[in-house]
Amino acid sequence: MLVAAAVCPQTPLIVTGLPELRAACRAAVAALRAARPDVLVVVGGAETARSYDGAAAGSLRPWGFEVTVGEGRPVLPLSLTVGRRLLNDAEEAPAHDGDRVPATAVAYDAAPEECRAIGAELAALGRVALLVMADGSACLTPRAPGRYDEAAGPYNALIADAVGRADAAALAALDPVEADRLWVTGRAALQVLAGAAEGTSLTGRLLMESSPYGVGYFAGVWS
Repeated sequence: MLVAAAVCPQTPLIVTGLPELRAACRAAVAALRAARPDVLVVVGGAETARSYDGAAAGSLRPWGFEVTVGEGRPVLPLSLTVGRRLLNDAEEAPAHDGDRVPATAVAYDAAPEECRAIGAELAALGRVALLVMADGSACLTPRAPGRYDEAAGPYNALIADAVGRADAAALAALDPVEADRLWVTGRAALQVLAGAAEGTSLTGRLLMESSPYGVGYFAGVWS
């Protein structure tokens, strides 16, 4: 059963910059730990689906940051590496505690029903908390990474509202074709959350929403 969830951006900038958003993410992670789950799992998008145990390593060196999690050869995708780093960054976390947290990568192009099925499987592990790494649209401004699209703002607002209200049905209904067109890399991970939350009655709080580089970033918590 899902007992708590946090939504945070997968951008590596959250590790060394964006202090206000980083603080909001730390608050979201603290709420996860306060739920005292039996199992904590990091969920994020990647090119291919794969599960990782707590020994898997990740690095942000390809993105210009001397930041690593775990030990050994880095295998974690960006989203899961940033998620593990956020867990280690929490004030109340023991040193490198996040390195022992299992992680699940979901393919960016996974169908909604596949994403929800992954979420349901995770929720069946016990009293589960999920740290969901998910960006919104990258087409919000003319200088955004993706081509500016006037539909990006409303789509991004829909996601922010769903995160803030713990509206699993709204996340489950996200259109993957539209999300792909608007460069919403977090769509699949958010639909994993929707699947895990099915049948629960969690309350949501949107701690922060920003788009400093034309990309939608959210920090929210469900408890």
